[in-house]
Amino acid sequence: MKAQSGPLWRDYAAFLAGMFPGKMQKIAVNAGFSCPNRDGTLGRGGCIYCANSSFTPGYCSGARSVTEQLEEGKRFFARKYPSMRYLAYFQAYTSTHAADTGRLMELYAEALEVEGVDGLIIATRPDCMPQQLLDSLAGLPKRVIVEYGAETSHDVTLSRINRCHTAAATEDAVRRTAEAGIPVGLHLINGLPGETEQMMLETVDWVNRQRVATVKFHHLQTLRGTTLERLDPPDAVSFTPESYARLCALIVERLRPDIAIDRFLAQSPPEMVVKPRWGLKNYQFTHMVERQLLTMRQSER
Repeated sequence: MKAQSGPLWRDYAAFLAGMFPGKMQKIAVNAGFSCPNRDGTLGRGGCIYCANSSFTPGYCSGARSVTEQLEEGKRFFARKYPSMRYLAYFQAYTSTHAADTGRLMELYAEALEVEGVDGLIIATRPDCMPQQLLDSLAGLPKRVIVEYGAETSHDVTLSRINRCHTAAATEDAVRRTAEAGIPVGLHLINGLPGETEQMMLETVDWVNRQRVATVKFHHLQTLRGTTLERLDPPDAVSFTPESYARLCALIVERLRPDIAIDRFLAQSPPEMVVKPRWGLKNYQFTHMVERQLLTMRQSER
């Protein structure tokens, strides 16, 4: 069966096209912060699955200025996309933690002054977004998107993975951010220890009740050097590419259709991945989900 694209769900490119006049590329920025469940503010050790270096490009270093990181990122992407415009993506660790609002706004203003940067994406925890910062972000002259690491709607799982916040904290942050007029995204992980397929679908139902514009799904990866590798929990879901594509198709069918989907897969350097080692690119897996969706919809006719 031939896969199709576009109309099967709202993708992230369509979401960005509604905000910006041209094609946009994220450039990751490391502002040099930590996380409250790493530095003792709330806990130690971080989330059991987290290896921040697995999704931080080589040019991202907290020792380098925001401008230096963005300029190097522009040089990297300009070789393939010379006419691309950019979004500064404050992604590493918790990018609103351990700095006052004034310092954070200085960093964001520096990013927006870089030629070709048309907006910000700020990835953070839902318990690390003070109202003063939200109010300041709402006043910026360029567009801002805030993405929260929600991971799941189930507090029992959040406790198990050492997340150190609750689903209620996510609901509060999403509500306040949306009320400030800032588009909200959520990051979710499928296959967390102890979670069943039904629990994952219940999280989708919970997302549908929030004022969310985008969502990013990841499958749980066990990465080298993490607590998850050491524990190797027996109740973690063991997906195959096919079974995970089926779950993602169910998620698409269940998700509110106006919510844009950024991605379905986590992407980490192969040398860091213990399991699962699928060797699939995002576009390859997306085609698998499309085929699953088409099969499901045809069988319902």
